[in-house]
Amino acid sequence: MNLLRLVLALIIAFGSGMLVRKLRLPAILGWLIAGMIVGPFAVSIISQPMMDAQWFQMLMSFFEIGVGCLLGTELILKNLKKFGKQILVATLFQSLGTFLFVTLVFGSVFYFMNIPFYVTVLIGGIALATAPAPTLSIIQEYDTKGPVSSTLIPMAVLDDVVAIIVFFSLTSIITAMNTDQSTSLLFTLIMMIGLPLLVGSIVGYVTAVFLKKELNSKGILLTVLSGAFVNTVIGLALNHFVFGTPMLNFMLIGMAYSTVFSNLVTPERLEEILVSINGMISFFLMSVIVSLGAELDYRLIIGAGLFTFIYIASRGIGKYFGANLGARMAQMPKTVQKYLGLTLLPHSGVSLVFTGIAATTLAPFDPASALVIQGTIAAAAIINEIIAVLLAKKAFEWAGEIPETEYELAEEITDK
Repeated sequence: MNLLRLVLALIIAFGSGMLVRKLRLPAILGWLIAGMIVGPFAVSIISQPMMDAQWFQMLMSFFEIGVGCLLGTELILKNLKKFGKQILVATLFQSLGTFLFVTLVFGSVFYFMNIPFYVTVLIGGIALATAPAPTLSIIQEYDTKGPVSSTLIPMAVLDDVVAIIVFFSLTSIITAMNTDQSTSLLFTLIMMIGLPLLVGSIVGYVTAVFLKKELNSKGILLTVLSGAFVNTVIGLALNHFVFGTPMLNFMLIGMAYSTVFSNLVTPERLEEILVSINGMISFFLMSVIVSLGAELDYRLIIGAGLFTFIYIASRGIGKYFGANLGARMAQMPKTVQKYLGLTLLPHSGVSLVFTGIAATTLAPFDPASALVIQGTIAAAAIINEIIAVLLAKKAFEWAGEIPETEYELAEEITDK
């Protein structure tokens, strides 16, 4: 019955996406709203016990690996060599710039409220992360092409790496300063970054051996899905036996997996792979966004306080001007300088994960501050995501990277 409920929820989301597209808006907005409606905080077609069930977590992990494949198939090393340094410079400026700006803003506010400084830096650490799935869904839906799109995809990967390094560095330092516990930062980073990349790369290498053989479209799809399934099993086993809790970034595993096999096959075979898995990626994206929406309690919008709006505004300013400055320093195209920052605003999934970890870190010695972070970020996740999706779509439009549809061309001819 729970599986049927999930199918019903996805059908509703698909219909919502189609309806929203008729309004000339991205389908992801319909998926996100549908997720909130069918989730446990509204009609509960997807209930909380269902989301907590092991089978649901396994399925979503599998889907996240599929979404990661969309990232990896764009990371072709010979192309990255041309712009790798530029992307690295731009990423560091926008990520660390966001962290510093949000920390500065909240530091100024919290100073007069006697809220500890470590709460400020944790909020800054949460703010620098970007969730790639929403923007990737826009790239796929509208088949965007151009400097902004090609810069965003590798930057989304690097952004997550920077976010993990900064955030877990902060939590390790704060824990050591306020409790008798201390954790090895190097070990944490190896587990959070190195392990997912290693797992995905090994499975990607083995999968490439099979993808090089003569396969039809169904054979290619089955091979890629099989590799994704193996990655999921290994990732879940590591979470259970090594971490004891869901810690691995499955999207990072999927990215490493597809990056390896994409670079080991011929360009012609890679094109065949992309055509074969396109429908799969679309379905996985929708499923992940619906799951993300289901976790958002729409009622928090009503109770959103001043901190929430300060967070949304300061993070948006930090991302936009950080990306702008980074792109200028890296001498990237004008469209990248002007619009890249707007495509980096979505971050609900990552923010909620980091918020949970931050609250767990603070709870033993400062439960009041843990509630401040939870209240600020949870409400911001909902409001920010809706605004961010709309702005990301407009950014691609303003950059001229969304191909004109036949309908739009006909409309222009009629106007003339």
